[in-house]
Amino acid sequence: MEIPQKLQDLYRHWEHHTQPIPFSNSEALDQKILAEMESFMVERMQIWEKKVFQQTPPHTQDKVLQKFRFCNIYRELDKQTIEIHEHLEDLRSNFPLWLLNLAFHRFVCNPTTVKKVGLLNFLHKNNEQVYENLMELERPKYGTAYIFPISTIQRSECPTREEFFCFYLPSVMKKITSAVEKFKNTTVLEALDTVFPLFGFNLKFHWTEILIDVAYQFPQLINLYKDFPIGPGSLPTMKRLNNKLNPTETCNLLAHHRPKDFPYLTYKGKKVLLSAENWEGVGCEFRKYTNLGQGRGRIRKYH
Repeated sequence: MEIPQKLQDLYRHWEHHTQPIPFSNSEALDQKILAEMESFMVERMQIWEKKVFQQTPPHTQDKVLQKFRFCNIYRELDKQTIEIHEHLEDLRSNFPLWLLNLAFHRFVCNPTTVKKVGLLNFLHKNNEQVYENLMELERPKYGTAYIFPISTIQRSECPTREEFFCFYLPSVMKKITSAVEKFKNTTVLEALDTVFPLFGFNLKFHWTEILIDVAYQFPQLINLYKDFPIGPGSLPTMKRLNNKLNPTETCNLLAHHRPKDFPYLTYKGKKVLLSAENWEGVGCEFRKYTNLGQGRGRIRKYH
């Protein structure tokens, strides 16, 4: 399916992600598990397409996919990611300010909250107002997709989320921006190694999300097709595919694999190839799908 025009205009990586890359030999992966993953991917992608065309539910006959919530195969299609990039679209020409508020969004994990309290900048006085707005906002004001770990910052000079977001982030983001702007086709793993010493706190999951977003708007900086960090949710799937390979290498093989029947998004008629980032997300969702099919795992019902 051709990407809706709204999303073609929103992200700037589509052309970059249609470029041909070498095929890999997927024989090193468990073919049965791989086939099950691909079947799940096809069904999940078709659900998204049916929703786009506003077809009447149910959008699938799969009982697990009917009942429970799953992320999209392409992360770019997720509602919160779209909302964040729409909110920051006018800042893209000012990379330091864009990156600062991208981090703010990902740490808060609730676009509505950021819209209510205002955007950050590099002037302490202006951020004091954002801080006051954030403090006065009624709960719940933070998202639950991935909880910000308070324990990480409790012994710092900014021990609350509100202080950390409004005062610590602006104090470190200029030097981080300078480092990120120098990236050239850098992998996410390499980028994390650069960012962590500058940031001062090991918030790997949040920074992985931020770097993915950077790749969507500035694809020349970040390469999503190799050496992507494997999160704990995806790790079991990567081990099922090959328990002897490093999980990152398994994901690299997947990024160079082409599922035959998958309904790819297309950009100007060219397939948008699934990256290591996409496959890592699939690994997590497939684990949840398998567990729920067996009556196990965290229940996130679809509404």
